Amino acid sequence: MKGEWGECLFNLYLYLPKFRFMELSNKKSKDYSKLIVILSISINLLIALAYLLPTAYLPEKYDLSFIPKLNAILNGCTFVSLVLALVYAKQKKISLHRNFIFAAFTFTGAFLVSYLAYHFTHSSTSYGGEGIAKIFYLIILLTHIVLAALIVPLALIAMARGINMQVEKHRKIVKWVMPIWLYVSFTGVLIYILISPYY
Repeated sequence: MKGEWGECLFNLYLYLPKFRFMELSNKKSKDYSKLIVILSISINLLIALAYLLPTAYLPEKYDLSFIPKLNAILNGCTFVSLVLALVYAKQKKISLHRNFIFAAFTFTGAFLVSYLAYHFTHSSTSYGGEGIAKIFYLIILLTHIVLAALIVPLALIAMARGINMQVEKHRKIVKWVMPIWLYVSFTGVLIYILISPYY
C-alpha cells in the first residue's frame, strides 16, 4: 500500500509542471496590441525629435559627457542578457530564459532614458575617419538605426506572446527578433568604440 502511494506521489511530482503549463496556456490571452503600437510610435518619435529639435540648454554644472560610455555598457549588458536568454531557451530552462529577457528589456529601457537625456542636450558627434573606415562606420550606423527602429515593435510583440504563453507564435517571431536585437545591441557597442576618439 505504501509503495502504491509513493508511486502515486512520484507521478504527481512528474506531471504537475505539465498540468501547470496547460493551465497557463488555457488562460485568456491579454491583448497588448494597443500598448505595443503606442510604445513603438512614442519611442521612435522621441528618438527622431532628439535629433531634429534644437539641443536644450544644460547648465554647466550638469556634466553628461559620461553618457555615451554608459550607453555602450548598457548595450553590452543587453547583448549578454540576450545571449544567456537564448542559451537557456535552448536548454528548456524557461524561468531563466524569461528572467534574462526581462533583464534585456531593463537594460534597453535604461539605455533609452540615458540616450534621450544626452541627445536632447548635446548635438551629434561626427565621425572623423576617412576612406574605407568611414564607409564601414556609415554602413554599421545606417543598419543599426534602421534595425533599432524595427526591433521596438518586434521585441514588444515577442514579449506579449511569451507572457500570453502563445508558444508557437512566440517561437516564430523570435526567429527574427533575436538576431536583430543581438545585432542592434552589439553594433551599439561597436559604434561607440569607432566614434569615441571624436567626442
